[in-house]
Amino acid sequence: QVQVAESGGGSVQAGGSLRLSCRMSGYADRTGCMAWFRQAPGQGREYVGFIDSNGIYTYYSDSVKGRFTISRDTPFKMEMFLQMSELNTEDTGVYFCAARRKGKWCTKNSDDYVSWGQGTQVTVPS
Repeated sequence: QVQVAESGGGSVQAGGSLRLSCRMSGYADRTGCMAWFRQAPGQGREYVGFIDSNGIYTYYSDSVKGRFTISRDTPFKMEMFLQMSELNTEDTGVYFCAARRKGKWCTKNSDDYVSWGQGTQVTVPS
């Protein structure tokens, strides 16, 4: 089983930027797609975006497209990043990274991901 752990959360003013990291450990070579999800207070878990196993193909939700960028480190791809810019109050929430087993399609469905981190809090005060 792959373990993942997020870091980099914090409080940032509206319009600012923040970079989250997700580090893998364990059988990381068995990791395929990776994704970011977030959960606002009192809300369900929301898909943010995913990146394929090669770190080439990304796909974002409409709410973050053009503002957020997902990447993976090369060449070992043991870490995933979420660069967030133009943050607004609606981006507040706990951000989770998730990993899917290699050989599976990348999806927006949280049920398809088997490894989850504990989450990191991002707060954009009003």
